[in-house]
Amino acid sequence: MSKTLGSVAALALAVLLAACSSTPLDEAAGGAPVETRSVTPLARSGAAAAGGSAAAAGTPQSQVAAVDLSRSAGAAAGSAALMALPGQRVVYFDFDSFVIRDEFKPMLDAYAKVLSANRSRKLVVEGHTDERGGSEYNLALGQKRAEAVVKSLELLGVGANQLEAVSFGKERPAAPGHDEAAWARNRRAELKGG
Repeated sequence: MSKTLGSVAALALAVLLAACSSTPLDEAAGGAPVETRSVTPLARSGAAAAGGSAAAAGTPQSQVAAVDLSRSAGAAAGSAALMALPGQRVVYFDFDSFVIRDEFKPMLDAYAKVLSANRSRKLVVEGHTDERGGSEYNLALGQKRAEAVVKSLELLGVGANQLEAVSFGKERPAAPGHDEAAWARNRRAELKGG
């Protein structure tokens, strides 16, 4: 029994060491070419700048792959700008409808691009209604509005795990009042998070 236990332990150690072994960068990248260049540290003191150390004299210290951060930084800045626009966070609906109007499809397309590129981002879609109708009916209509926006984003490539649909019905009006102007502003789905 102890020989078997010792053999299992030795085998487990061998597997662990094999899994921890490093591979050259070219193999890790699937054989794709990797641009490398020599890197020398900046001089830290006057003596080093005057040639007091081999590192300051231009001896290569490591090989590093060049990475172009301008594209990802631009995408992050673009997504932050997109998510920060307050007028671009609301989809308005017609009376007693949960059909997304054509005027809001470009906005949802832009959200879909940002969320698809950043799979860790999440979005809560809140459905709202105007004050007309019963509470239960308005909760159901608000849910249908939120789910319509979520479904549209999913069809554009956003992961279902990034989206959540909730309804507040008529409980959180955006505009006070009892006229068509106020009701039109309250029939909405708000996109929060991201």
